[in-house]
Amino acid sequence: MNATLVDHVLILFLCLGGFACLAMAMVRHQEDVLGHELPPGRTRTLRWVGWLLLLSALWLAVLAMGWAAGLVAYSGHTSAGAGLVFIALMRLDRWREGRRSRPSR
Repeated sequence: MNATLVDHVLILFLCLGGFACLAMAMVRHQEDVLGHELPPGRTRTLRWVGWLLLLSALWLAVLAMGWAAGLVAYSGHTSAGAGLVFIALMRLDRWREGRRSRPSR
C-alpha cells in the first residue's frame, strides 16, 4: 500500500487540527488566545473533536499504508502537528509580550 502526498498532507492537517483543539480545550490556552475561559460544554466539545481528529488521522494512516508503516507515519505526523501547535502558541505569546513592552507613542 502506497500513500500519496495527499494522504500525508491530510493526515498532517488532521493531526494539526486535533492538537489545536486539544490545546484550546485547556483553560490556560483559552485565556492566552481568547482572553477568557470558554464554557465547560465548549471545552468538552473541543476535547472530543481533538481526539476524533487524531483517531481519524490514525485510521487514514493505517488505511493508506497498512499497520506497520501507518503507525510509523502517524507517529511522525503527530509529532509534527504537536510541534507546530506548540510553536504557534509560543510565537503568539512572544508577539503579545513584544506588543506590551513597547512604549506607546
